[in-house]
Amino acid sequence: MVRVDAWLWSVRIFKTRSAATLACNGHHVRVNDKVVKPSRKLEPGDRVVVKLPRRVHILEVVNLPKKRVGASVAAEAFVDHSPPPEPRAARPTRQAVRDPGSGRPTKRERRQLDRFREQH
Repeated sequence: MVRVDAWLWSVRIFKTRSAATLACNGHHVRVNDKVVKPSRKLEPGDRVVVKLPRRVHILEVVNLPKKRVGASVAAEAFVDHSPPPEPRAARPTRQAVRDPGSGRPTKRERRQLDRFREQH
């Protein structure tokens, strides 16, 4: 039995264990459709849902590594039932693009950029 925050860190869903703990405390992690604390113990067969800013991971626990493992071993520790990420081209761009080397924006261009940012 392994804590959910330690498991998420060991299978490389989060870069640090403290980030996994913050996600659990922020109600971004569910185990078997219940919001869990970081200390919740996992068992093989549990279904873990992790909500990240741009993606939702739906994972079924297979192995319980106690320490951080390599990417190939981490891939064998769970079955990924996540929907595929949306393509990059389909995502709306939130940043205005300026030509490289065009210098600082003029007052008029700055106002246009501010209006664009307010709309998006």
